[in-house]
This record gives sequence, C-alpha cells and structure tokens, in this order.
Amino acid sequence: MSDRRPLASGDLLARRYELQDLVSEMHGSTSWRAHDKKLNRNVGIEMLPATDPRAEHFLTAARESTAVTDPRFLRVLDLIEDEQQHHLVIREWARAFPLDQLLAQSPLPNRRAATVVAEVAEAMAHAHERGVYHRQLTPHQILLKQSGAVRVVGLGVATALAPPGRQDTWSDLQAYEQLDVEALGNLLYACLTSRWPGAQVDGLPAAPTEHGRLLRPRQVRAGVSRDVDTIADRILGRPPRHHASPLRKAADVARTLRLAGEDDDLVDDQPSLSGVSSPDLLRLDPVIVPGGPPPGLEPPRRRPKAYEPAPPTTFERGKLRARRAAKGDRGLVLLGVVGTLVLLSLLGFLVSRTDEQSAEPIDRSSPVRALPIQRAVDLDPQGDDGRENREQAPLAIDGLPETGWETARYLGSPDLGGIKDGVGLTLDLGGAREVDSLRLQLAGAPTSLVVYTASESRTRLPRARSDLAAVATVDAAGSDASISLPSGIVTRYVTVWLTSLPEVDPGVFRGEIRDVVIRGRS
Repeated sequence: MSDRRPLASGDLLARRYELQDLVSEMHGSTSWRAHDKKLNRNVGIEMLPATDPRAEHFLTAARESTAVTDPRFLRVLDLIEDEQQHHLVIREWARAFPLDQLLAQSPLPNRRAATVVAEVAEAMAHAHERGVYHRQLTPHQILLKQSGAVRVVGLGVATALAPPGRQDTWSDLQAYEQLDVEALGNLLYACLTSRWPGAQVDGLPAAPTEHGRLLRPRQVRAGVSRDVDTIADRILGRPPRHHASPLRKAADVARTLRLAGEDDDLVDDQPSLSGVSSPDLLRLDPVIVPGGPPPGLEPPRRRPKAYEPAPPTTFERGKLRARRAAKGDRGLVLLGVVGTLVLLSLLGFLVSRTDEQSAEPIDRSSPVRALPIQRAVDLDPQGDDGRENREQAPLAIDGLPETGWETARYLGSPDLGGIKDGVGLTLDLGGAREVDSLRLQLAGAPTSLVVYTASESRTRLPRARSDLAAVATVDAAGSDASISLPSGIVTRYVTVWLTSLPEVDPGVFRGEIRDVVIRGRS
C-alpha cells in the first residue's frame, strides 16, 4: 500500500503544471485548474490513477477525441502517462459562465436560446462525423464566454471512463448519437423554461408533464416563440405533435435553429441579472468582474475569428429576393401591382366609411334579442406574440357547447401563474349595438372575469385594455354565467377578460369559453 499523500493545491506535475483548484471529482477521476509555468497560462487537468483498470482506455479515448477540431470544444493540449502515479489529460482553460448557473436565475430570450443551442448542435454534428460522442450533455457542460461565444466541455469523458474491456457495437454508437440529439432538445427546453425534461439536473427542477407527456415550453412559460417551441417538440416529441417531422441529427437541429427565433414582434421580458460576475471555468468563486450585461442574455458583440459568419436570416433572404425582383422592367411591373393594391385598399376604406356613416340608428323600441356576432378574436396584450390560441376563438361563437376557446395552461396559481393580468376574447357585433346582457358557457369552475366594451365611435378592433372600459365584474363564476350590463351601453366590441382560471390538473390552470350569447337591440 502506497504512503504517498493525495495531490493538493500547489503540487507541481511534469515540472510545469502547478495545481491550483480542485474543480470536480466523479467516477474515480478528478479535474483541476492548473497553471502552466512554461507558457504562463491556465489549463485544465483531468487525471485518473495509473492503477485504475480504465487508465489505458482513459488516454486512448482522449487521444481519439483530438480528431474533433471544432473550436467550440476545449482542445486536448497534452497527454502524460504515470506522473506521480496518475495519467493526465491536459486541456484548454476558458474564463466563462456555466449555463446552469445562468438558467437558475432566468430563462434565456428566444433568440439567444436558439443561438446557444445551435452553436452546441453544430459542434456536436462535427464530433458525430468523426465518431466521437458526448453522452453527458447538460447545462453544466455548456460555457458562455463574456464575448458571447459558446464552449462545450466533457467531450469523450463518458467514453474514457467506461468500464474496461467494453467494445461498443454499431447499435451502441447509434444510441450514443440519439442520446446527444435528445440532450440538445433538453438543452433547448431548459434555455426556454429553466426546467429539465425528465428529472432534476444541475439544480434545475424537472419539467412538468401531463398524462405522462412532456408539456411544451409555451405551456410552461409565456413568451416562448412558436418556431422555437415547435423545434423543441420535434426533438423531444414521441411522436412530435401535429405530425411534424422529427429531428434526429445534430446537423438538422443546428440548421433548423439557425432559421428560427426571428420573431421580431416578440419582446422578451426576462429580468436582467445585474451584478452577476463571470467566474473561471466551473469555479463558483468570482475571479473577474466583467462590465456590461451577463454573457447569456444578449447576443455576442463580436464573433470569434475562428467562427464562420452566421448564415443569413429568413428576413434577410426575403429582403434580398425583393431587391432582386425590383430590378429592371420587373421593378416597373412590381410598382404597378403595388400601386393597384394601394388604390383598391383606399377604395375599400372609403366604401366601409360610407357604410358606417349610413348605418341605421338603433331602434330602442324594439325588443331585446340575441345579437348576431360577426367574429371572435383573442386579446392577449401581455403575451410576447399577442396571441392566445387565436385559431380556437371562432369556436366560442359556433353554437356548439362541446367546443370552445381555451387559454394556455398556466402553472402555480389561478391568476395566470402571476405572469399576466388576464387574457380575453373580443366579440365583434359588426356595428354599433345597444347591449343589455351576456350569457357565457364556461368549462370548469371557478372562473373570475371582467366585461369590457369599446366606445360607440370605435370602428377598429381593440388591441389593448386602454381601448376599452369595464362595465361588469364577476368573481368565481360557475360553468353557466348570466351577466346583466348597465343600461344605455352602445358599442360594437364586447370583451370577456378572464382574470382567474379553474384548475384542470394539480397545479395547472386553464380557462375555456365554450359559448357566448349577447342580448340587446340593433
């Protein structure tokens, strides 16, 4: 039995690497931050006792990983055998911020989440082409530098620490590739919601499920763009919803993400993380205090020279096609078409104004009756995309009680999870009408709501509550609610605004309007 003491900070290895901080210990191996005294730089050292049965495979796997030259992986700089009874793998060191620490405080905005995971996916596609797999890809393995650049650690470590004598078959390699691709989907989900699918990982809570199926990011957090939400489902869905084609290759994930996240009408409302410093790689104590915003929340101010330029966005490609179409004679044709459309729009506007001005006055001597509703449109001014299941809105006025308009699912509390004041459904009567009462068929109970109306002179669909006035409030309504309105209200638009939703599953809240009847005079 050896009486050699364990390695400690200050020890010098190979006459050049001075150990400074123990980063981690797992599966019998240790990782250190060290200082290279010859080149005056920090390096990372992974070490395994030379007597460990996996020791030779440990070096072989590290040597094979050097075939992956993508700059987003920390490179292997040196391999040292039997130094103080340990095999050593010397890697690059990076000052960066671990992604899991950032996500513990706030999810990433849509565009930044898509960019970060696209970078990781491109790096993994490069590794897969050379037969190297990560197998343990989690937020703790992703680093964000102050410049915004992305780095991936741990490539090949799971393979290096595999049981001795194991030979991977072709089916094993395919399983490793799918494991990495699924991890990319989990990373995207975590970036959007700060939750990890399946179980708690790196301090992030487990993502919620419904009937054993993972809830989509848009069902967990408001403001997630539809494009990025769909991509996450195409990776993690078994099968994906709406018969979308699944993504089973890292290169396909990267390519799809590069075309997503371009929703210019979305405004991410994530809180800033002022005061967060960027520590050394995997260290918890601050080493430097950078200026400006934390690296994870804003796109990089510059791209590292080692990166190729990002491909053009969908908007940029469309702008280029439009510019080409406007050259020469085609430009004159296009100008004529645009002019014709503008003229037709102007004529239509004038006709509609004439129709409105010539509308017959309301006959207040006529009996109160059910008023025809021309259309129903969702109202979600606090949502990033301004929509709340818009395609379902017409179901609330189709006269069928088994169909209706549903809100999104909100977690934690009936007041829409505390992230919105409410959501609503606006009903267009086609012209100014005197409204007397409403009858609502709701799903579940209790539901609290407020009835708003627009001014008599308003002829455009209201887009915010500032365009409306509250006329009635109902607390804890049941599934059938009759609401009387103050007399003399003349309006074209009536909005039913939901402020508290019934619980449909433990901790999950959702409202539904199945049928609406508005009574009044026209």
